[in-house]
Amino acid sequence: MTKDAESSVALHDKDTGSADVQIARLTERINQLTEHLKGHDKDHSSRRGLLKMVARRRSLLDYLKVTANERYTKLLGSLNLRK
Repeated sequence: MTKDAESSVALHDKDTGSADVQIARLTERINQLTEHLKGHDKDHSSRRGLLKMVARRRSLLDYLKVTANERYTKLLGSLNLRK
């Protein structure tokens, strides 16, 4: 993940574990795997990992929506998750 993107969602300078940063990192990895699977459609182990990451991100987003709704909406906008 680029430092600029990570620092835009981080709560403080050394933030690596907040839900915001975890979601941002998962989103970047999900995008990378999605591109990989476009050319390697028989890579089932990567597809399974992708589905696990999507489920993990969904859980973190649900948690953030309940606990900090304003951070949730800001994160959706900055990561361009909802179309």
